[in-house]
Amino acid sequence: MGLSRDDMLRELELLPVWRLRDPAVLPAAGQSQDERREVAAIEPDPVAERTDAPAKAVASEPLQTQVPGPVETSPAPIAAQAEPMPEAGNHEAGDMRPDPEYFEAMQSWPEFGDSVVPPLFEEEASAPQGDRRTAIMTMDWQALQQSVSECEACDLAQKRTQTVFGVGDPNAEWLFVGEAPGAEEDRRGEPFVGPAGQLLDNMLAAIALKRGENVYIANVLKCRPPANRDPHGEEVVKCDPYLKRQVELIKPKLIVALGKFAAQSLLASDKSIAGLRGRLHDFHGVPVIITYHPAYLLRNLPDKAKAWDDLCFARETMRGLQSAASPPSSA
Repeated sequence: MGLSRDDMLRELELLPVWRLRDPAVLPAAGQSQDERREVAAIEPDPVAERTDAPAKAVASEPLQTQVPGPVETSPAPIAAQAEPMPEAGNHEAGDMRPDPEYFEAMQSWPEFGDSVVPPLFEEEASAPQGDRRTAIMTMDWQALQQSVSECEACDLAQKRTQTVFGVGDPNAEWLFVGEAPGAEEDRRGEPFVGPAGQLLDNMLAAIALKRGENVYIANVLKCRPPANRDPHGEEVVKCDPYLKRQVELIKPKLIVALGKFAAQSLLASDKSIAGLRGRLHDFHGVPVIITYHPAYLLRNLPDKAKAWDDLCFARETMRGLQSAASPPSSA
């Protein structure tokens, strides 16, 4: 059944508003009302296409000619008012509900969004991974020190007094690696101070070494764990690039790991000190020897004899490395 002229005009008055609800023809930002009307008059309208041919002819005329003055004030015929309106493509004044096809189109958007958004978020979340380690591996000595001092990669940054980068000769042949700073180290910013540091100095002197002379001392962690607790796995992972870059820059001939956590972190092993002592290991091409931490030796005096054996083993290993690196003498 066809529409009356008044019903058609009423629908055409709502046409610009209806078209603004269609995402495919949303007006550009800053578009004037006249420009919007021109778009509504030029582009095909899905509502008008579903009506009969006379309606299409009226919709193609300029908007100002679609509503003559006399018709605007004359009441609609009673028969036309009582006549039922078609469900699709016809809307009473104030009723902006879209037709069923609009609902069907909108229902497909959540599925589309679900299929696109999660991969984008996953990509954004995974993008920074690996970048930090790559950046650290390209730093020089000064940049590495600065990066450590400003590091906030784990929760230890919130509790430290200062970071403990290391101390000694940056071109040393010997690298001694401990576990993590203690309270005194956190206060002074230097590894192995206090009673444990004094014992380490005595251990170095026993094999003709001295802190700062051909010796560098560092820790696996650069920040102090609260209450001197054992390092957590996540903390070791965050600090590992710093230690590895220190090794690359120092280029030591031999690493001596002091304590269980230093040994396990360097070797990626869960073995005990007893299972790791007495033989050479490897950390990215550098020989590693395992011994007890000085703080442990202060509490377990009988194991000092075992630590002395480890130091003698390290001294003999270094002599062999130095001999292999020195050029042969000419006869």
